[in-house]
Amino acid sequence: MTCPSPGSAPASRPLQRPLSARRRSWAVALLLAWGSSHALAQTAPEAAPAPVVNSALNAPLFYQLLLGEMNVREGDPGAGYSLILDAARRARDPQLYQRAVEVALQARSGDAALAAARAWAQELPGSLEADRFVLQILLALNRVAETGPVLRELIRDTPPAERSDTINAIPQTFARVQDKALAASVVREAVTPSLTQAETAAAAWTTVGRMELAQNRNAAALEAARQGHSAEPASPYPALLALELFERGESNAEPLILRQINASSRRSANDTAVALNYARLLIDLQRNGDARRELASLTTRQPDEAEAWLLLASVQLQDNALAEAKASLGQFLRLTQGTTDPRMRRLQTQAFLMAAQVAEKQGDIAGAGAWLDRIESPDDVMAAQVRRASLLARQGRMAEGRALLRSQPERRPGDARLKLLAEAQLLREFKAFREAYDVYGEAVRRFPEDPDLLYEQAMVAEKADRMADMERLLRELIRRKPDFHHAYNALGYSLADRNQRLPEAKALIEKALSMAPDDPFIQDSLGWVEFRLGNLPRAIEILSAAYRKRPDAEIAAHLGEALWVAGRRDEARKIWREGLITASDNETLLSTLKRLQVQP
Repeated sequence: MTCPSPGSAPASRPLQRPLSARRRSWAVALLLAWGSSHALAQTAPEAAPAPVVNSALNAPLFYQLLLGEMNVREGDPGAGYSLILDAARRARDPQLYQRAVEVALQARSGDAALAAARAWAQELPGSLEADRFVLQILLALNRVAETGPVLRELIRDTPPAERSDTINAIPQTFARVQDKALAASVVREAVTPSLTQAETAAAAWTTVGRMELAQNRNAAALEAARQGHSAEPASPYPALLALELFERGESNAEPLILRQINASSRRSANDTAVALNYARLLIDLQRNGDARRELASLTTRQPDEAEAWLLLASVQLQDNALAEAKASLGQFLRLTQGTTDPRMRRLQTQAFLMAAQVAEKQGDIAGAGAWLDRIESPDDVMAAQVRRASLLARQGRMAEGRALLRSQPERRPGDARLKLLAEAQLLREFKAFREAYDVYGEAVRRFPEDPDLLYEQAMVAEKADRMADMERLLRELIRRKPDFHHAYNALGYSLADRNQRLPEAKALIEKALSMAPDDPFIQDSLGWVEFRLGNLPRAIEILSAAYRKRPDAEIAAHLGEALWVAGRRDEARKIWREGLITASDNETLLSTLKRLQVQP
């Protein structure tokens, strides 16, 4: 788009021409739009009467604006932009400045949009909206180095009560910038004054940390989180950053999270988010005991926090503490009774499914069915039917359970795949591995482009003792999708576990680790193949690191055996005990203890 100079005077001759009927209709529409936009603040029924402000839009400006809009509609955005921007300057009206920016953006003229936004910011200093437009346009034009001054102005112009939230939002604004180091440098300089101000230090240090995290500089990000926490121990911002680091495997971030939870006496949404997300991470890490402790503390401090009760119930169910899980579910359902919130309704469905599972485990088949009857959402029908199929299978009616799943209607594109997965999972749950293998085979034939299905079929082939089929399927998956690291790891681990072709197994696992270097399960596989190769100190080193990242029962089995063989038997027993607490029915751990004839 070619725009006239923003400061050029509009031509006067068109303003003297009589308006056609079509243009008169535009004039009426524009007048109505102008009037309604300025009257928005007065439409709220509870608002106090506002003083009448005379519009700066006099007749000449009105016609100038009208002509600008007509130029835009008739395909001359350059002339329209110039007229609208000049009207904005004359009227000193933020809506007209915004309209000039919009016209330039619609015409894909970033420079003209930037000129209008900067004129707005200069004419109306302190305008947050103008600052935001300038910042966003500069970033869209990839002129990152120029964003520092406007970022400082945005922080300065934000009311003190909102300043921390504004600072905390900066990393998301810069998220799409390609040059992460430059972005971090600009942001760090812009927030430097805020680092030493008590009311903004926590948010500013958190923003610095997030910019470091965007560069995968985890240690620097953690140090920034610590600085923010020191400045304001009760602030949730550094703790939320620490949660992201903890999720990435930075175990040194965990103490900061705990200190914030213990220091905070507030009950803000962010404080609750820290506690809930920490509990979720503990559950993901299979640290159920720690998760139960944190959730019990949270429900004591905030007994009306419904989601905490649901999370607590999920951990109790995993630990087979059925009576406790039933009580926690009851508390959640009491707190959410009659809710119309869509998200809470979804969580209620989860609660009904969990309650059905509790009843099923307690042998109350009728009670389980009654819970499933309470699920009304069409989106959750399949989940309910999966549980019904499990109830049938538990009564020795597996064929009926499978038929129930197959009979479900396919309302959405993914339903056919979902039905086959549900049937295969049902068979796996009841250890019918050969039948599950066949169902996955049907799924692979129907959905040949889905690598996950091929992978799951390979995993079931191993359970069905069809090792040749497992290897064939994994090699086919590697051929089809060379970046599917789980396939390399699974094949390498299977060879190592059977003590076969160990150099090849190690090469496969190292290939997987090169694609996912922080995956503790792949690290476990590498440690296990080193153990099989007789490299005991190296095996213990790798397995210990994997276990620190993920205290999983299977990793505990491997680390414990390596320690046992190394003569460190007390340490081995301790690790095995921890593994049994995490998952008392883990097959790898139980078979290891049986083979070594050990009572931990």
